[in-house]
Amino acid sequence: MKFSDILIVGGGPAGMSAALAAADEGVRITIMDRWDELGGQLIKQTHRFFGSEKEHAGTRGIEIVKILREDIAKNPLIEVKCNTDVLGIYSDRVIAYEEDRLYHRMTADKIIICTGAAEKMLQFENNDLPGVYGAGAVQTLMNVYGIQPGQKVLMIGAGNIGLIVTYQLLQAGVDVAAIVEAAPVIGGYKVHASKVRRLGVPIYTKTTVKTALGDKYVTGAVLADVDDKFEIIPGTEREIEVDTICLSVGLAPLGELISQAGAEIRYIPQLGGFIPKRSESMETSAPGIYVAGDVSCIEEATAAMIEGSIAGLSAAIATGMNRPEAIEKRDEYIEELRVLRSGNTGKKIRDGLAML
Repeated sequence: MKFSDILIVGGGPAGMSAALAAADEGVRITIMDRWDELGGQLIKQTHRFFGSEKEHAGTRGIEIVKILREDIAKNPLIEVKCNTDVLGIYSDRVIAYEEDRLYHRMTADKIIICTGAAEKMLQFENNDLPGVYGAGAVQTLMNVYGIQPGQKVLMIGAGNIGLIVTYQLLQAGVDVAAIVEAAPVIGGYKVHASKVRRLGVPIYTKTTVKTALGDKYVTGAVLADVDDKFEIIPGTEREIEVDTICLSVGLAPLGELISQAGAEIRYIPQLGGFIPKRSESMETSAPGIYVAGDVSCIEEATAAMIEGSIAGLSAAIATGMNRPEAIEKRDEYIEELRVLRSGNTGKKIRDGLAML
């Protein structure tokens, strides 16, 4: 049976960073991803990143993914398996996976799970009409395939993803009629909100979408104000003419493999929902199972890359590569993550982590 020192499930920013950090310590890595190339969400992120130079601050996501892919391709200790689905992780550390439509098994000393997250749906009348998209799907259409999702868009959600995708729609020549947000305040960074407002896009807080209009596809939407309990206030309904409704209402961690591996899962809304309990070194309560990225906490890609580096170094150290330099590097990444989460923008994450 095939063996690797470390198996990484998921080849997004966290998984690629984990692979590079661990391989630098001399351990053999196998990284598996269900898509046909590594990159995860980075392949559609055209905006420049924040953070430190180490995490490519000032560089666009689509450029960062090229850098990481090239570094992985040059490292002989990293084996990449794309178009590969991990089906299960069992108590004896046997991993079942599908590759080329064939069933395989392998074992690994340590496992890092970086399976990311899925978009949440919002319940409203006619939400299954053609023309209702998730924000990730809109980004994929525009930034990967060069396809406009529509001519006039209503954005639901004023978090960072909603604000950034709105800006990308405007860059693509698409009219964005409005952004609506059920919460009383805008959830994303002020710099993003200010940018789209300057371009003429209104942001309506304490507002939601009640109905998508149209018979065969979206032709408009009914908006309504909400009260402090997020209940629609009768009499506030008004129609808006759009051909596309884009939902950016949050992400849910994809933690099925973590549950199957026997790790303790807790519900912490501030971190995105059901997430694994883990230590500062990113090890879960299941010994030898590590996590990084959105599967452990819904956050920016910069944080995912730092978490990936921490998890990769921790797993490498745990295999016996107990070199002082590795521990020192891991401590530097832990401190970098603490600094990234400081300040008002990181308060929600800090509150959530305090509940772990």
